[in-house]
Amino acid sequence: MSDSDLVKLYSGRILELAADIPHHARLPAPDGTARKRSPLCGSTVTVDLTMEADRISGYGQDVKACALGQASASVSGRVLIGCTRDQVAQARTELESMLKRGGPVPHAPFDGLEVLLPARDYANRHASILLALDATLEAMDQAAKARAAG
Repeated sequence: MSDSDLVKLYSGRILELAADIPHHARLPAPDGTARKRSPLCGSTVTVDLTMEADRISGYGQDVKACALGQASASVSGRVLIGCTRDQVAQARTELESMLKRGGPVPHAPFDGLEVLLPARDYANRHASILLALDATLEAMDQAAKARAAG
């Protein structure tokens, strides 16, 4: 990757988001917890969440990722509270399509993920960008299983 490619990829906005991740504390009593790791780069995201009916009511995340993974977690973390599993799954599908197949930017409220468009050309970064949504979906599934068993 050339220096000019790095400058394009790590824009000021991406770095600002990476430095300002919301809900960066783990929750004391989550309904679901999941940790996802990108095998390619070693980035990890751990998500704790609480659910009220079928919506996220509390969210905490521990992000140990590259700036792109951090930016993705930052954008997602700002809008996840109040979302249903279907909304999160749709955002994840749309983000993957944007990155891997040239699809459009995810729909609102996840449209802030547009900032990651420059990462399309860097397939080795895609897994890190998807970690926050992947961990959120797994934590939601865990919470649903616990609720069904309880």
